[in-house]
Amino acid sequence: MNSNQYSLPVFLASLALANLACTISVGGPEYPANPIPFSMEALESLEQQLTQAFDLGAESGSIKLQITEGQLTSYLIYKMQSQSNPPFDEPQVLLRDGQMQIFGKIHHGIFLANMAITINLGVDETGLPKIEVVSADFGPFPAPDGLDQAVNKMISEAYTGSLGPVASGFRLESISIGDGSMTLIGRIK
Repeated sequence: MNSNQYSLPVFLASLALANLACTISVGGPEYPANPIPFSMEALESLEQQLTQAFDLGAESGSIKLQITEGQLTSYLIYKMQSQSNPPFDEPQVLLRDGQMQIFGKIHHGIFLANMAITINLGVDETGLPKIEVVSADFGPFPAPDGLDQAVNKMISEAYTGSLGPVASGFRLESISIGDGSMTLIGRIK
């Protein structure tokens, strides 16, 4: 028996199995070159900053809170780890040029694409965050239906979840973003 007779079928079967085990990257927007790692210290420092800001605010009536990219990225990673089916993986939050940029990786079958959402944050007349999706790039995949609502929900949950009980009576006055940090200024009613 000629062993070459079995070579092609074995090769094709091996190629098919290898293809099933792989993920094929199909591009998308450029993912940050230096990803921000998850840090429990960043989460703990965010919690401490919130407590200190509200303690000082109870005395003065005003609150100023500065949050870093590392704190927001770690918070988002932490929250997404608790979800059974997160909308994307490997989140990164960049705070640059007055905008929040959220990056991640989307899986669709064996395909993997980078995604980026650019958001303007402001304050509405009731003192809550006002969220405007400026752009959303999901690579070759279509933007999911209800993207605006999903982003609004995610940021609102982060806002209410992180400020939570200490925020009762808190009215946000301004949000400014730049150079890797976001500053929130508000008053206790």
